[in-house]
This record gives sequence, structure tokens and C-alpha cells, in this order.
Amino acid sequence: MAVRNLIILNNPAHWTFDIEEVEVVSAKAYLTESRYAELKNARIFNLCRSYRYQSIGYYVSLLAAARDHRAIPSVTTMQDFRSQTIVRTIAEDVDEEIQKTFAKVTEKEVSLYIYFGQTVLPENRYVGRALYNLFQAPLLKISFVFTKKWLIQQITPLSLGSIPEADQEHIAEFARNYFSRKRFQDTRIQQYAYDLAILVNPEEKNAPSCKKALKKFEEAADKLNVYTEFITREDYSSLSEFDALFIRETTSVNHHTYRFSRKAHAEGLVVIDDPWSIMRCANKVYLAERLAQAKVPAPHTVILQKESLKSTAASLGITFPCVLKQPDSAFSRGVVKAENEADFRDKLEALFEKSDLIIAQEFMKSDFDWRVGILDRKPLFVCKYYMARGHWQICNWAGDANSRFGKADTMRVEDAPPAVVQTALKAANLIGDGLYGVDLKEINGKIVVIEVNDNPSIDAGVEDLVLKDDLYLTIIRSIINRIDGPRK
Repeated sequence: MAVRNLIILNNPAHWTFDIEEVEVVSAKAYLTESRYAELKNARIFNLCRSYRYQSIGYYVSLLAAARDHRAIPSVTTMQDFRSQTIVRTIAEDVDEEIQKTFAKVTEKEVSLYIYFGQTVLPENRYVGRALYNLFQAPLLKISFVFTKKWLIQQITPLSLGSIPEADQEHIAEFARNYFSRKRFQDTRIQQYAYDLAILVNPEEKNAPSCKKALKKFEEAADKLNVYTEFITREDYSSLSEFDALFIRETTSVNHHTYRFSRKAHAEGLVVIDDPWSIMRCANKVYLAERLAQAKVPAPHTVILQKESLKSTAASLGITFPCVLKQPDSAFSRGVVKAENEADFRDKLEALFEKSDLIIAQEFMKSDFDWRVGILDRKPLFVCKYYMARGHWQICNWAGDANSRFGKADTMRVEDAPPAVVQTALKAANLIGDGLYGVDLKEINGKIVVIEVNDNPSIDAGVEDLVLKDDLYLTIIRSIINRIDGPRK
């Protein structure tokens, strides 16, 4: 079934452009007529006069979401416009482009008009396109103010009638280009039951999944009638076109991966990793406190503040050697070992330059770490990750690239020690019901949780060694079940 593009206005007479790819509909008709309520596979371009809460424009996008139509702007985007904090946080990804674009502007305030993703002035086209991708609405006015640098002061969606007269002559051309774009045409030969976006970073050297594993995810999805598209950070604006988002890029809270997750969840997409799992797992301070409160065995942990530098390690309850961690450390980065008091102070001072809180943990020597993969509160795979050659971690970033990682052994879940699996489940269940990798150590028969990861590695030939293709099928089935659950 072909996708229908509907432009919704309070008064359709205001649309004077002849564009074959779109159908112009009044807001009243879209909201009240059954033919639009029953319409399948539609994109809604909301050009109503106002998007304020409970206005006609607001209800057009709200009912579009209820009808499984793709609305631009979505209700989430409308709400984002109202918060300067959210606007500036989301715009951090394009801050460099903003500063470069307005570097020679001498005034303290400037406005940028974006029409269907384009700007009248050629010198503003890159920043205009970047901002449209973040705040997707057909017609926008973005006001900037200069303090120490250029900041977004306000984002205002525009109606056709509020466009400056000097810009009117460009609207028809911009609209025609916009609606004739290939991505607004249904070019898929096969009609799939679900659409899945997989967020990746082609430049990431140690991504959570290798290219072969990503291909296996794609093949598993195809077997289960799921269309997959690999997207990057440039595709923020296209999230609403999918049913689910699967993040296969290393996640962090102060990062575009978190913003993708948050937007996807707010838009009603199924998302792995969900934003709360990213937030909880990415911060070792949260994890340490959560594990302690639930009485899950973990290494002796002390949370340090800058004032801790005035005290000795012994007075803080720390013995050597100890491990120091940045709260948002990942893949062994931001994790160091201190051998003595002097080493402790030097490394602690360096870490405090990046964070106000640092985690200190007792060092537990072992030849390997257990990794239990968990999905939907059930164990999925169990691995032994051995330490890198001559190193105390499974990854040695300072070592030779060929021996950076230790070897790994994968076993059947039922062959792993029950205490390892049960402890991992208890830790992961404190976070949620997503996809997690729990790292544990076994010291003198005692099992302790080192950390819970929200974005576990799934590489071909490692984590899939036992389940093989069934590992990928299980994850895709989980995504399908999460989509179908609310629908049913």
C-alpha cells in the first residue's frame, strides 16, 4: 500500500501550491471524518496555526499518533519546543555548526527561518538542515541570542500566514523539493509487518556488534517479516518513521545515543536500550548504590568527592591496590588501578577533572570475568571473558591492537554455575527488562557483581557461539513482542 502524504491546515485555501505528491485536508475533516480515522499508512504534515497544548494543531498530531500515522511535528516535538532546557540539550549536537554559521554576525540576536528543511540564504543551509533534523516541523523560526556564545533562545513553529513576505516566493520551490524526495515514496518491494531502525556508528572501532553480527540481525529480522534500516546520528529526524529502535552504538547519557533513546521512547517506539537503562547503567555511582540497597554482593565500594583528597586512603576505608572509576566509564575506559597512596592521589586528581564523584573499589584479581547476557529478565548467554595478556582488565587500551582483548569462552546457560546466573539476574532486574550484560567475578567461591551494562557486546563468533542464529532471532522476537504488546 502506497504512503499517502496529507497536509493539514485550519483553512486549506491557504495552500496555493500545486504539488502532486500531497493531499491537502482541513484540520476539521482530519479530526472528524471516518475516512481519515480508518486510513492506513499515512504521513501527516501538520501546518495548523497553533501547536499549543489542546489546540486544534495539537490534536491533529495527537490523533495521528493514535491512528499510527506519522505526524510531523509529533506531539513530543511540540512539547520540546516549550522547554528551553530541552531545546538547548538536544541542540548540543549541532553547536559547532551554529557557532561557525553566526561567527561573523555582530548583532546580539539573530533569527533563522527554516522552510521544509531549507533556508533562503545559502550560507545558512547547513545549520538549517541540521536543526530541522533535530526539531522536525515544516515551518520554523529559530531565535538565537549571543552571550558568551550563540544559544537558541526560542523555537517557534510557523503557519503559512506568518512567513515574512520576502520569503513567500521561495516556499513553493522548497515545498516541491521536500515532497518529491525519495524517502517520502514507498519504494520497498516487500511489505513488512514492522519497521526497525538500528542505530550504528560506522566509525566506532569497538562497537557493541561487529559488521557480521549486524548482518545477522538484519537476516533474522527479514525472516520474521521485520524491515531493518541502519541509521546514524544524522537520522534523528526520521525516528518517527519506525516501530522500534535498536541501539548498536556505545551508549552514554551526555550523548546523542541517549537523546535518540529518549525521543524514540517519547514517540511511542519500542527501544533497546531504553533511556532509563542507559541512565542507570551508565553511571557507576547509581549502580553502586542500587546494588548496595538490594544487598547484591559487589566489591567493597567507596564513593569519593573532591574533599576526599584531604584524607588518607586508609581513613576512607580503601586498601591497595584499588580500582578507580569514572561514573560513566565504559569498555574499560576511565577505569584505572592505584597501587599505593601516591598513585591513588595522582590518578584521583586526574579523574576529578572530569567528574565531581569517583568510585573506588577493592581490587579483585581473577583470570576472567563472567558475562551473563540477559533479555526480558531471562538469561540469554553466558561467557567467560579472560584478561588481556599481561593486563588486569579484559581490554588493554594501551596494548598492541592484535592483543588488546583477552580470549572469550561461551557456554550454554544451563552449564554455567547457577549462582553466577541467579546473581546476574538479580542485578539486572534492578535495572529493567531490557537487554543487559552483567559482569561478575568468582573469588574463593563467592560471586560478586562488578557492573551491569545496558549495551552488551554481541559479536559473531563470541556471544553467539552456542545459540548461533537463534540469538539474533530471540532478540528480534523480543522487539516484535514489545511492539505487539500495547497493540493487542
